[in-house]
Amino acid sequence: MNIQTSTYYPKLEDIQRAVTSLKDVVTVTPLSQNINYSRKLDATVLLKREDLQQVRSYKIRGAYHKISSLTEEELQKGIVCASAGNHAQGVAFACQKLKIYGTIFMPTPTPKQKLDQVKMFGGKYVTVALVGDTFDDAQKEAAFTCETQGKTFVHPFDDPKIIEGQATVGLEILEQTKEPIDYVFIPVGGGGLASGLSSVFKMLSPNTKIIGVEPEGAASMKTALAQGSNVRLSSIDKFVDGAAVQQVGALTYEICKKNLDAMMTVPEGKVCQTILDLYSKDAIVVEPAGALTLAALDSYADEIKGKTVVCIVSGSNNDITRTPEIKERAMLYNGLKHYFIIRFPQRAGALKEFVVHVLGEQDDITYFEYAKKHSREDGPAIVGVELKHKDHLQPLLMRMKKMNFYGDYLNDKPDLFQFLI
Repeated sequence: MNIQTSTYYPKLEDIQRAVTSLKDVVTVTPLSQNINYSRKLDATVLLKREDLQQVRSYKIRGAYHKISSLTEEELQKGIVCASAGNHAQGVAFACQKLKIYGTIFMPTPTPKQKLDQVKMFGGKYVTVALVGDTFDDAQKEAAFTCETQGKTFVHPFDDPKIIEGQATVGLEILEQTKEPIDYVFIPVGGGGLASGLSSVFKMLSPNTKIIGVEPEGAASMKTALAQGSNVRLSSIDKFVDGAAVQQVGALTYEICKKNLDAMMTVPEGKVCQTILDLYSKDAIVVEPAGALTLAALDSYADEIKGKTVVCIVSGSNNDITRTPEIKERAMLYNGLKHYFIIRFPQRAGALKEFVVHVLGEQDDITYFEYAKKHSREDGPAIVGVELKHKDHLQPLLMRMKKMNFYGDYLNDKPDLFQFLI
């Protein structure tokens, strides 16, 4: 699993070989204009719909290309991978298609929906092993299995064959439009897609600006590029699970350092709002990582005006059970959901007084937890309030304080707030 980083850079002929190996496996996904974003930004915004792959993400490209390149001896011994989602599905599909046996290590908390998908794609050729609480735990076990059993590790991003497989997305984009492309926005997790796609554009469309996009809570590539070394983050927000890694690849870091014109982050709440907008306005279902690039466009509104822009929609493996959290994070980002400790006087009618005289006409209580304390003059309650407009917050706070209900504001206290969402 050790990777030499000093000399590797994708070659066009190797990427074209990947196209051949994927010919009967990968769907040539649409590159289609999104009218809503194009009108909003006064630009031509094109979506590369990798969410429409049969495993619902671009990961099939790298996984299949890597596995199909193995020697007969390596195939006989079997393959191993570690993944929390999309890479696992790509590997499972490849195992079934090529009729080779693989073991996929996944963290124990992996949602059942993802486990079922992996088992469905892999069938009898795949064994799923749930190990530890995190991706790192699963990866350590996968590495141990490779070392002790001589199996081949199929890395999710830091491998030449993986990078070359993902690079085929770039070739497709350039074949699908005759218009010069001014910007490409690429989601970045470990960096496999960004490395491959950016290499294609630097060779064939060097004037195109390549913008990498990460979730704000897992800015591993941005941090590495800013510090000039491939550092490992001590902790990350795993919400955007398809693009949340503590450390990017050794190969991918070096390639992205050369190729990316900019690296930016997007708040997780903005990603959530983008997921909801795509569903309600365009009937497009995406996972959090699949919404990253579109969530980034507002930050480039002035630069991309009048330009042709491509956004990679990387995947749609979204678990429906996450919908309440997605809505919650979106409202918090938009300033519409607020949590307080409210101190209610220990007397009848106090709650009615709060509702009638403190809440605004369009405010709504969405969370309430109260424990009555007879030995005290007032009792604290945790109250969640949904506002119609973010400007209603300050008047609400003024009314709370004026009528002696205000205790504390919890939104900006992460140690407490994490228990509410």
